[in-house]
This record gives sequence, structure tokens and C-alpha cells, in this order.
Amino acid sequence: MQAVKESARQVVDSMPDQCTWDDLLYELYVRQKIDQGLDDLENGRMIPHEEVRRMMLTP
Repeated sequence: MQAVKESARQVVDSMPDQCTWDDLLYELYVRQKIDQGLDDLENGRMIPHEEVRRMMLTP
């Protein structure tokens, strides 16, 4: 996984010049959540779709 600093630079560089602080913070938040999900997946911290479906449908 990329270093946090480098990921943050990529997000900042991809933003338009007229973006707001809120726009930037939202993009950083989304990137963090995606990276966290990918890390969870790589480390086996997940629940298979069918199991979640079963949990949601079982009273």
C-alpha cells in the first residue's frame, strides 16, 4: 500500500484549482475508507456477501 503522504499528494493533485476545503477533505475521507476496505480484504477481515444476506434476512 502506498504511503499516506504520497496518496494525499495524488488526491490534492487530482483536484481542480477551484476546489474547497470541504471538497478536499471529502476526497481524502473517501480515499481513506477505500484503502481501509482494501486492507481489510487483504487481511481476511470481511464477511462474505451470502453470509451478510443471510444475517439480514433472518429475523
